[in-house]
Amino acid sequence: MEKINIMKIKNIYKGMILATTLIIGMWMSGCKKGTLDGIKPTGTPTTTNFWKTADDAQQAANGLYDLQSNDEDMYGRGFFWFIDASDDMVVGRTSADRENIKNFVCTGNEQSIYAPWSAHFEVMKRANDIIANVPGINMDQATKNFILGQAYFIHATMHLEIADLYGSATQGAPVQNRANPLAFPLQLPSVKDNYAYIIADLKKAASLLPYLNQLATTDYGRAHKTAAWAYLAKAYLHAKDYPNAEKYADSVILSGKHALLPNYADVFKIANNYSSEYIWSVASSQYGESILPGAMLENKGWGLYNGFGYFQPTKELVDEFEPGDKRLAATILKKGDTFQYFGQTYTYPIGGVSNSLTGYQFNKYMEPFSYAGGIHVSTNGNEPSTDLNVPLLRYAEVILIKAEAEIMQGKSGDAEINMIRQRAGLAPVSGATMVNLKHERRVELAGEWSDRNFDLVRWGDAQAVYAKPLHGSDGSIVWPARNFVPARDNVWPIPPNDIQISQGQLKQNAGW
Repeated sequence: MEKINIMKIKNIYKGMILATTLIIGMWMSGCKKGTLDGIKPTGTPTTTNFWKTADDAQQAANGLYDLQSNDEDMYGRGFFWFIDASDDMVVGRTSADRENIKNFVCTGNEQSIYAPWSAHFEVMKRANDIIANVPGINMDQATKNFILGQAYFIHATMHLEIADLYGSATQGAPVQNRANPLAFPLQLPSVKDNYAYIIADLKKAASLLPYLNQLATTDYGRAHKTAAWAYLAKAYLHAKDYPNAEKYADSVILSGKHALLPNYADVFKIANNYSSEYIWSVASSQYGESILPGAMLENKGWGLYNGFGYFQPTKELVDEFEPGDKRLAATILKKGDTFQYFGQTYTYPIGGVSNSLTGYQFNKYMEPFSYAGGIHVSTNGNEPSTDLNVPLLRYAEVILIKAEAEIMQGKSGDAEINMIRQRAGLAPVSGATMVNLKHERRVELAGEWSDRNFDLVRWGDAQAVYAKPLHGSDGSIVWPARNFVPARDNVWPIPPNDIQISQGQLKQNAGW
């Protein structure tokens, strides 16, 4: 196996599909295309010249990671706009599309909705092509299993995000039919059916994947067994199957493969990209991939780097931290805090000037910008990726998934919650309830891909929380109260373009 070099993967996969793209492009010329129409598999045009060798299979596996690490549309900014809808942050800069998402008045036509939607389905298509074609290739069985395990895992993670965003009890999210891959992807009857599909894929992935420590270090960043178990725990939690959420969280915990780092701030350092706390992250580098650290940096970066100035933390989030919580300084930069920036020590905000609407900035992903000479950040400020792998699901969240599952079953989650609190320098709690659990998830995972907005939705708290305005560090209102209607806003609008292209096969979510 070769190291995940995203720039190389892009070239490999581009070459792999070039001939097919030309053929399909001519076939579809003059026709209107939508995302789901475009995810039809490569089909007969490629079966004659691809899916023949072990190298073909490996190239296809590499292609699974390309769009996931796309600098913009998925784990750059695109997918994070749904998380920005929460009470933890504001947009930060004038941007009508992003403000419409935060205010729950979007249409689905916004590029910030359509782009991550499209990217998710393209990745799932690539995974399904592997699942359909790699079993027939004559190659080493262990390598074949690893490639298939990656495909099942990646499909499941993409599917879970789509299900959480677009699926409800009365209408599930669309998914490609593996038994009839040429058919238009259709919505499942209920999101419960999406979760069942996801769970089956993750179990298959876990059966095929090795542990992380069984991989060559050059393969770090690819799917592995405990990541599949961790996402099983998360999928079961979202499906409200708490016994199985606890079971698979325990599979990770009892594997002995993971541990909390002693110092919370160290989780977000380049040297710890693949530490004991790592479960799954965006494999990134200064040459491309996730731009989230740069997107969160002060707009124009005080003249030293082209930060984008988005996703600014609110006073509500800052006030959620208890006195003495070590996580606050690691998570938020506030007035008077000192920090390293391009080899120098500064006080926030530099020169007493900031264009942050809230007076705060996320500090979690600032380590790459601390080094003199910018040795860990992209030289292209318009694509501000860094050498820091941005976590998607880490061991601390697995512990909190177990705690939540226990509490929801009437069991004690004290041991797990206190593991998290001890590292933060806080006193233990006794008889923890969901109030404690919600607090710990918020402060432990602030500014991460754990999706605070979806947490509030699944807990039934979103309407009440969003009925309150959001404040800046000086106490002024920086974002007005919002009208969140659960019957509509618990899910997001299906892009209307794809509904039109489907000729009525796709149905819009209720109320949109």
